[in-house]
Amino acid sequence: MSSSNQTQRISPDLPWTVRLLLAAHVLITDACRRSNITINRRLLNLFDPKVSPSSKPHNGVSSFDINIDPLRHLWFRLFIPMVTSDVSSIPIIIYYHGGGFASNSPNSIAINSLARRFSRRLKAIVVSVNYRLAPEHRYPTQYDDGFGALRFLDNVDNTNHFLPSNADLSQCFIAGDSAGGNLGHHVAVRASEYDFKRVKIVGFMAIQPFFGGEERTESEIRFSEGPVLSLKRTDWFWKAFLPEGSDRDHPASNVFGPKADLDISGLKFPATLMVVGGFDPLQDRQRSYYEELKRSGKEVKMVEYPNAIHAFYAFPMLTESSLVINDMNDFMEKQLAQRG
Repeated sequence: MSSSNQTQRISPDLPWTVRLLLAAHVLITDACRRSNITINRRLLNLFDPKVSPSSKPHNGVSSFDINIDPLRHLWFRLFIPMVTSDVSSIPIIIYYHGGGFASNSPNSIAINSLARRFSRRLKAIVVSVNYRLAPEHRYPTQYDDGFGALRFLDNVDNTNHFLPSNADLSQCFIAGDSAGGNLGHHVAVRASEYDFKRVKIVGFMAIQPFFGGEERTESEIRFSEGPVLSLKRTDWFWKAFLPEGSDRDHPASNVFGPKADLDISGLKFPATLMVVGGFDPLQDRQRSYYEELKRSGKEVKMVEYPNAIHAFYAFPMLTESSLVINDMNDFMEKQLAQRG
């Protein structure tokens, strides 16, 4: 199929197993979201089974839950690969999961599995952060929680009892997918302006980050009925997350839009890997983000997967799911090599 024909397709080539899983996911999540911008949390939790951490290595990775602030229900699941005993220094990935700011947690089966894969394949310690969810908790709660996890890690007294001795807090990467990618951007901005004692952010991996805006983009229109995201769903998520009365040009959503007043050109924003899917309705916004980072003088690389849907990385049976981890590994190795 020619590239011109590829751009005209609105339905990706997917295995039937993935199509069934997507159909079930959409059916359940659509049933849980109400038109009055509330969510049936009891029903959603019924279809979001949780898995406990495993101190005994599973697929080469052990996991533990670490509490930060019980009053805020702020905690993270720590994933430690078995390779930690064989190397002198191991990087740390602070990971923020997707779910439109309204669903999922580090102990959700899919999120737990993805974070474990990251840890095993990238040979890194993964800190999978549990942040409070919308619409019960709106902006900026999620950003506060995400940054709170970084500040916790920066506290010497907090880390000695759960991180291995060769965990290197000067080699930290922020990673986030979908809403977690949006969250990761805003945490990276805050981190660029904060004087950490031990933590050093050396890279940001933005996996199909969830950005928005009032003016519809070409890809949003073309894939308005996408298999995971649709315009109706994205609009609901923004209404549930943003302050009441805000529109999608709020700086949390449209980070370089008409209402954004932050110039990041003077910030020590980390080198960034941008992951884009050819069947993701958000791709135009992600490409614009990439261009704005370049325009601001930041180091950024974009990788594209033409047949990838939104959240493709969550399906290990898809070829692109493995390819993106390879690209993440190459990005991390480059950033660490540059540090000497």
